[in-house]
Amino acid sequence: MSRADPIDPRVRVGHVHLRTADIDRVRAFYSTSWGSTLSSRRRECTRLGNHRRLLFVSAGGYHHHLGFNTWKSRDGGPQPDGVTGLHHVALNFSSQSELARTVKRLVDAGVPLRQQTDHGTHLAVYLSDPDGNDLELAWDRPPDQWPRFTEALTQFLDAPLQLDDLLAHAG
Repeated sequence: MSRADPIDPRVRVGHVHLRTADIDRVRAFYSTSWGSTLSSRRRECTRLGNHRRLLFVSAGGYHHHLGFNTWKSRDGGPQPDGVTGLHHVALNFSSQSELARTVKRLVDAGVPLRQQTDHGTHLAVYLSDPDGNDLELAWDRPPDQWPRFTEALTQFLDAPLQLDDLLAHAG
């Protein structure tokens, strides 16, 4: 069912804020293995002596794409499978070569990749951060290169994406 007053089609995700067990561990992953820029880091102490820590990382000078905090999760474990909550965060890269460059950096750092898929509309590489948050690193093909679906955009391809083919674009 379509609304008469749909949401602005130019809306985009500005940032995602995640809970982490360890700010230092997640900072090392996202700034070293991942290659993002540290935007801000704060450490606050509450009246109860509970350390509240906050970290923001970004790319390209944006204030933050990903935020992390330990407010309710310090020293906690990852969320178990079989519960509701965040499935994954998808981060879209500006080009196939930029996606490949980042994936190469992760592979070189020994970060395990869970899945590499060609969805037809986009290429996707899936992995988990140190807290078990699932990430999709993606590059969208131009819309004129998308497959033409026989049903209303409900089908995505799940073709294997050969990692070596992707990394060949890393330059």
